[in-house]
Amino acid sequence: MRTRTFLGVLACSAMAVGLAAAPAAADPTDDTVVTFELLAGTLDIVAPPSADLGTGAPGTVINGSLGTVAVTDGRAAPDASWLATVTSTDFTAGAATPSETVLASEVDYWSGPATATTGNGTFTPAQTNLAGAQALDNVAPLTAFTHTGGTGNNTAGWSASISVNVPLDSQAGDFTGTVTHSVA
Repeated sequence: MRTRTFLGVLACSAMAVGLAAAPAAADPTDDTVVTFELLAGTLDIVAPPSADLGTGAPGTVINGSLGTVAVTDGRAAPDASWLATVTSTDFTAGAATPSETVLASEVDYWSGPATATTGNGTFTPAQTNLAGAQALDNVAPLTAFTHTGGTGNNTAGWSASISVNVPLDSQAGDFTGTVTHSVA
């Protein structure tokens, strides 16, 4: 009986060693914490570098397109609102005498409707057509286009135009001025 007990103890010991050496059970799932950073960009406006409105005579109106103006908002902001404005210098020729000057206030601007937009929020042109055109100024900015609300990045483009109300006493010449678009 002693042999049997010894064999029984030996068998139990071998079983205990076998259980202790068994591999651990693997977890059925495991997590990886992932992080990344979204970088804020800039708020930019791009306008054509030049525009030629053609020709006209004193006492007439010269209409023409400035081309596409585009705002790119890459700020990734929780409130992606912005305001685009426009100002103008006086338009001068020759020695810029009074008869060689067309004041900025004699030039009307209209943004026209959006030609393209991306992102969310509300895109609003300030002057949708020639009938809504407003006089430019060389000090006080005129609203051209707005974006309100929305989040993250957005873009907007519009085809800006101007109408030059040429004074009747204007002298012939090549007139030049600068129309400046800004966004904030």
